[in-house]
Amino acid sequence: MEYKIAVLPGDGIGPEIIAEAVKVLDAVANRFGHRFLYRYGLIGGSAMREGMDPYPDETHRICTEADAILFGAIGDPLYDKNPDAKVRPEQGLLAMRKKLGLYANLRPVKMYPELLDLSPLKEERIQGADLLVVRELTGGLYFGEPRELRNNGTLAVDTCLYSVEEIERIAHVAFKMARLRRKKVTLVDKANVLETSRLWRRVVTAMAPDYPDIELDYLFVDNAAMQLITNPKRFDVMLTENLFGDILSDEASVISGSIGLLPSASIGDRVPLFEPIHGSYPEGAGKNIANPLATILSAAMLLRTAFGLAAEADAIENAVETTIRRNILTADLKPVNPATTSETGDFVAANL
Repeated sequence: MEYKIAVLPGDGIGPEIIAEAVKVLDAVANRFGHRFLYRYGLIGGSAMREGMDPYPDETHRICTEADAILFGAIGDPLYDKNPDAKVRPEQGLLAMRKKLGLYANLRPVKMYPELLDLSPLKEERIQGADLLVVRELTGGLYFGEPRELRNNGTLAVDTCLYSVEEIERIAHVAFKMARLRRKKVTLVDKANVLETSRLWRRVVTAMAPDYPDIELDYLFVDNAAMQLITNPKRFDVMLTENLFGDILSDEASVISGSIGLLPSASIGDRVPLFEPIHGSYPEGAGKNIANPLATILSAAMLLRTAFGLAAEADAIENAVETTIRRNILTADLKPVNPATTSETGDFVAANL
């Protein structure tokens, strides 16, 4: 089979970790007889350095002509020093999500037995924890209008907007994901305070009878944050709006011991996007020290979710587990005598 993949390395460590994921995808192609056609594009700071918008039209065209997108990281300290800057690298990711209609972010959090001691939580609390955060991506405070400074910069306004349609489409994703897992959805909101949250609760509750096999429960966001730390095993699928999901998914990621282990997918109306959840880590750029496993696992999600290649995705995930068992780990997981970024990718590819 032949598939077209748009590759957006981005900023910081993005090019290094993307190179390892492509290396693994090439190993999959060789083993299973596929052909992956890569087209590279600029985004974020890498585009701005070339005098372009953070999400250039050419990059958008590359994405729309692809079957799936593999994305590295975004964020460049060169553009972070001015708090009043109108254009930032991160706007490239927001623009891409909006233009491609990527309204659902899927972030699985899985525990690896060999790494339980690296978690900041006690082993007995996290052993067996396996959850999926389903975050709405294109609504809420990040996109609502008006958003502006008023009164000569002494008053700031952001607007949180959600429609019934936006809530329904992301809730359908959560319920369907739960059917593939342990059949439980937890809606996280702030319905005791916010009108948008009350709408979320009304809409999702009304949808529940269409999924009689799924258990639905509710948590206020502050309680959910606490439960993630005290009892993460209570969660199966966590459904939430954009801002809450941004915060909670990063909190959940730490449970595993390293943010460098966790992949994600963003799906919606058009081409799906796959990326590690960590940032661009500019301090580590060019040093061959970044953990590529989250990006490699994102490539596995790409094969499974976008192309329906379950055996190929399983092969990558099994190779990653072998890499962890064999202690071939970068410095975030193994401070003494760590493997490099490229050595880790080589080992995963060799074990395919």
